Order: sequence, then structure tokens, then C-alpha cells
Amino acid sequence: MPLSEEQRAEIESLRARPRQTLRAVSEGMERHLYLAHEVLDHGFVRVIDYMGDDAAICQAARVSYGKGTRSVSDDRGLIRYLMRHWHSTPFEMCEIKLHVKLPLFVARQWIRHRTANVNEYSARYSILDREFYLPAREHLAAQSTVNNQGRGALLGDEEAARVLEILKSDAARCYDHYEEMISDEGKQGLARELARMNLPANIYTQWYWKVDLHNLFHFLRLRADAHAQYEIRAYAETIARIVADWVPAAWGAFEDYRMGGVTLSAQALDCLRRMLKGEEVTAETSGMSPREWREFEAILSGIPGQESPGG
Repeated sequence: MPLSEEQRAEIESLRARPRQTLRAVSEGMERHLYLAHEVLDHGFVRVIDYMGDDAAICQAARVSYGKGTRSVSDDRGLIRYLMRHWHSTPFEMCEIKLHVKLPLFVARQWIRHRTANVNEYSARYSILDREFYLPAREHLAAQSTVNNQGRGALLGDEEAARVLEILKSDAARCYDHYEEMISDEGKQGLARELARMNLPANIYTQWYWKVDLHNLFHFLRLRADAHAQYEIRAYAETIARIVADWVPAAWGAFEDYRMGGVTLSAQALDCLRRMLKGEEVTAETSGMSPREWREFEAILSGIPGQESPGG
């Protein structure tokens, strides 16, 4: 289970004591405070604290002392302008602090986003729980033959069962040895900071992760994308749903201009203009590399009424 009974009791206790405040409050985010959103088989994401809302973004952009006479529609228009023109500082005025429980290999991928404050559970001082991530059957796939970073076709039933058994038995054996090394049983046990080196990468860790909205959007643009690894994408999609409730206007602009938008190179934009004038543009006349052309074709195939070049 992602949460123990003690953790559930703590969350219920925290949510049972609302406090009056003069600070900006997002009603959407208040519904998420402290609650654990389950991810994968033993993981979760929960909001510990936050600062700011849509109005705070606009306030920072206008450098004013209050809302003034601006309407919600004015704020929404300003936020869309800021997102459209890549203004970042106003979005940095909002922050969120998350408590995340995640597999170690996901944490090592996640930590590549170096624009946050992180405090991780220390296996030098504490003993990690016997909890391991085991993929569901539908996520066991072979190595992709076209993408060195991705997955290909699903494994067959027999092979999937064999792989799962290997993952289970290896994780259990490593943890058994971990426990054996740190327990004294009449002898001096190995230091925890050394014993942890034998733990598998699918064991669960936990951390507090605090980040501003601008950098969180960058994280979500990469990790909530369909091409991201499934395990970290599951966390990103959970966080995205929280953010949509927290700052709905900013989230809407982010969906439109970042998640749903595309960036074209100078060559691609030139090709598009030529096509709109009726010229037939091919890979050979585009001035792009073969890979750039394929990506350009993929973009155009998603535009209603626009056929992909070359059929």
C-alpha cells in the first residue's frame, strides 16, 4: 500500500484543522493539500504547501499592490500573453512543495531537473522499506529498434512472466542481504551507508520537492509528454492534474502554447510558407536533414486540412 495507517491518520488530522489566513488561497489547490494521490504500485504525490495563484502571476507582471480593477478575463488574457511570449519571471512567483514516493530509478531520472529544492529520505540514517516497483503486464516491452531510449512491442505472456519473476526474486534477495548486513545478531553490523549500495534501482525512496511554477511547467512539458518514459510520466500526469486545479488560467495557457503548440525552425517555417503558396516541397528541396523532415511531416499530419508533404 502507498500509505500506512499512521500516514493516513496524520493526513486526516492535518486536514481537520483549517486555519484562517490573509495570504492568497487557491480553492482548487486547497482540495489537494496533504492528500496522497497514488502513483504506480507503491508510490504517491501529495501537496505539502504552495504559494500564489493565477492572480499572483498577474500581480507580479503588473508590479502592483493589489488586484485593482482588473477582471478575471483581463488576468487570463495577460497570462496567455506572458506564456505566448515566453515571459518566465511572473510564473516564478508561484511555488509548490510536494512529498513524493517513487522508485529509485525514477528519482535519478527526475533529479536531472536541477531547478528545484530537494530533500531525500536518507538511507545513511534510516532503513529503507521492503517496497519495490514491479511493472504491470501492459508496461513490459522490448527495447525499441528505432529509439535507443524507448520501448518497442510488448513482451509475450511467457517472456513477461519470466521477467517479472526475475525482478521479484532479485529484489527480494538483495533486500534480504541488505537486512542481513545491517543487523548485528551478536556481531557488528555493516554501516547503513555501505549496505545501501546493494539495493536494487526499483526500491522506493521518498523526497520533498519544492519548485516554482515556471520550472514545474518545464518539467511537465518534458515528462508529461507521450514520448516520456511511462513511470515518470505517471507522476507528471498526476502533478499536472493538481496544477490544473491550482492555477487554471496558467495551466490553460501552458496546454495551448507548450503542450499543444510546436516550435518550427527557420527552414520549416520557410517550407510551410512555400506550401501555402501552392509550391510542392519535398525532402530534397526543403533544406532539412532527413530526421528534421520526418519530424516536420509528423507536425503537418496533425494539422486539420493539411496533408503531409509527399503524401
